[in-house]
Amino acid sequence: MTIKRTLSLVAAATFSMSALAWQPSGKVECIAPSDPGGGWDFTCRSAGNVLRELGLIDGTVQTVNMAGAGGGVAFAHTVSKRAEDDQLIVAASTATTTRLAQKQFPGLNADMVNWVGALGADYGVIAVGKNSEYQDLNQLLDAVNENPKSVKFAGGSARGGWDHLKVLIAAKAAGADQLPSIPYLSYNNGGEAMTQVVGGQVDAFTGDLSEVTGFMASGDLRVLAVLADERLPGDFAHIPTAKEQGVDAVGPNWRGFYMPKGASQESKTYWANTVDTLYASEEWKKIMKANGLIPFHPPAGEFDSFVRQQVQDIEALSREIGLLK
Repeated sequence: MTIKRTLSLVAAATFSMSALAWQPSGKVECIAPSDPGGGWDFTCRSAGNVLRELGLIDGTVQTVNMAGAGGGVAFAHTVSKRAEDDQLIVAASTATTTRLAQKQFPGLNADMVNWVGALGADYGVIAVGKNSEYQDLNQLLDAVNENPKSVKFAGGSARGGWDHLKVLIAAKAAGADQLPSIPYLSYNNGGEAMTQVVGGQVDAFTGDLSEVTGFMASGDLRVLAVLADERLPGDFAHIPTAKEQGVDAVGPNWRGFYMPKGASQESKTYWANTVDTLYASEEWKKIMKANGLIPFHPPAGEFDSFVRQQVQDIEALSREIGLLK
């Protein structure tokens, strides 16, 4: 057994033997609000495996796929049918907060669940083709400010989706005041959008860092900015942030969990501490590295506030561009 593995097990044992009075027993359910595959399913299955490996769960973690309404079916199920379930967690991401902000879950809101914690993020980027006239983010956004219709952006989400909103977050931070006029072309996925940018048919790409690594490595795309608080580690350290270019824009597509609002306070404390322990483990760091996740983990006491603020910001932005009345 390696030293790191031994230390991980010791930490897990120390955690499980701590003063926490409540612990799950038997089967724990993690709802992935989608079909198998994709980010939410990955979050449930990967976290469940590490929870068992570290001994943080004395039992099993069953992933339950519950697709529908972009996460709305799982959200409604949690609120209406599992409101006091201590042994239920639900995978979530920025896509969840975007849909809540845009009122896509009728009659439901962020206050109806308890936001547990995040396990990393895939940060947004703005990129251009290798022969683009725009050499940095400020040049690109100066052109947008001068004539909002002069720069066409492409992304893999629908209009009003997270890829579209990342452009608007950056443009607004740079002082643009005609956000609805900025052209955004929606493609079936990020790959199709990047192909249009590389081919010169569209001026700029908006998406997540994990999507651009191939085109970035080949030199076909130049990433003008990553929407993170500070430069990212490792192979991405050379990419400047929007912030260091004077544009206060941050766009993490975080991955994490919520749980029933009516669950006991003991279980809420347990799950918050468990996610903290999971995130800090060497086992989870390996999963993050293998899957392109970047460190992102607001402290337990701050994650709820972060989610609520993100919902408010996305709602305001969505109203500004006419998606909400």
